[in-house]
Amino acid sequence: MYLRTMNYSPFQWNLFTVFKLPSAFFSGVRVREASHKRVLVKVRYNWFNTNPFKSMYWATQGMASELATGIVMFKAIDKAKVKVSMLVTAQKGQFFKKAVGTIVFSCDYKNQIQEAIEAAKKTGEGQVINLSSEGVDESNTVVSRFEYEWSIKIKSKQY
Repeated sequence: MYLRTMNYSPFQWNLFTVFKLPSAFFSGVRVREASHKRVLVKVRYNWFNTNPFKSMYWATQGMASELATGIVMFKAIDKAKVKVSMLVTAQKGQFFKKAVGTIVFSCDYKNQIQEAIEAAKKTGEGQVINLSSEGVDESNTVVSRFEYEWSIKIKSKQY
């Protein structure tokens, strides 16, 4: 998969979710920031993403956190100008507090992504990248933390 993503605005990422991740869009997942340093994805607790315990359904939190790490991956791949196959191969979630109100998930850029892409280009073998995304509520309290293992493989060495 190759997307021209370096200049995507939050509006364009949100439009992307309408067509490629409709369940995330309808659950209220929205990209707030997609800068060269970090990605922020927010989701507001509402009737559509609620669970029987009057908090946000864990899967909605997972969609928001995965999108944050996915955008980081897309941007790093775009910067490397290679065609890459990418897939989440493992995921772990931890929950610390009921998620109500607006939850913001963040993911900062990691040098390990560029290092893995370079290793994949040199060796032709798949590489694994571990990224995490933490969700905080309006009082800046961590409500959940997700870790994703992304697997990448170079499809073609030409741009």
